Amino acid sequence: MTMIDALRRFFLPCFTPTTTAATTRPATSADATNKVTPTKKRLSASLRDDLDDQGTHAREAEPQNQENDSQESTSTTDEIMFSMAPPRPSKSMVIGTIFGHRKGHVWFCIQHDRLSSKPSLLLELSIHTHQLVQEMRCDLVRIVLECDRSELCSCPLRLVPVFTLFCNGRKIGFAWRRKTGDQIGPLLKTMQSINVGAGVIPAGFRSSDSEEIMYMRANYEHVVGSADSESFHLINPDECPGQELSVFLIRSS
Repeated sequence: MTMIDALRRFFLPCFTPTTTAATTRPATSADATNKVTPTKKRLSASLRDDLDDQGTHAREAEPQNQENDSQESTSTTDEIMFSMAPPRPSKSMVIGTIFGHRKGHVWFCIQHDRLSSKPSLLLELSIHTHQLVQEMRCDLVRIVLECDRSELCSCPLRLVPVFTLFCNGRKIGFAWRRKTGDQIGPLLKTMQSINVGAGVIPAGFRSSDSEEIMYMRANYEHVVGSADSESFHLINPDECPGQELSVFLIRSS
């Protein structure tokens, strides 16, 4: 052996990895049985179409469901806000008449029909006519009729027999509910042809009164706030600034 062959035999294993021959044995039927090859399932074309349609419908249904949920939440919120909102007051137009003898008590009459001789509300106030005329010179009159809730809680305001009378913040006396009698009925018939106006009815004109009667007849706005509050507000003709007069019926606690 030459020196080159010896060196080649010594250094060649350092540069070339040794490979061990793997021992192989013939495959048997048991190996074929134990070895399970995974089978890849393929979907038919009709089944893939069905799945695609279901996914499309699901994606389309999501925004619709969100929109329905938002509408339901909005309607629920509106219902809650509507239930929490206070009731609105009802308003109507009535005919109001203030009349009385010059040195007598003031009468306040409310009619829905000026041709009817039976008013829906007729009150006699303890304030005298000349005193009310002095109050009206200030162009602002607030008459408050107050009753006690503890005694007349179940009685409608128009059927309350007695009120405490306040005029422009001062307690003056009382107001009594009256029925149309032999003197008030003919007087209302006398004023049937009057819609709006103020004046004096001479003594003995279609009645047995020995004194002249002063009156002021106008349209009033009737506002029903609740079962415990009503008010009547004078409407000036042609929306012109003039006399401001309001009558309040209140049931206090």
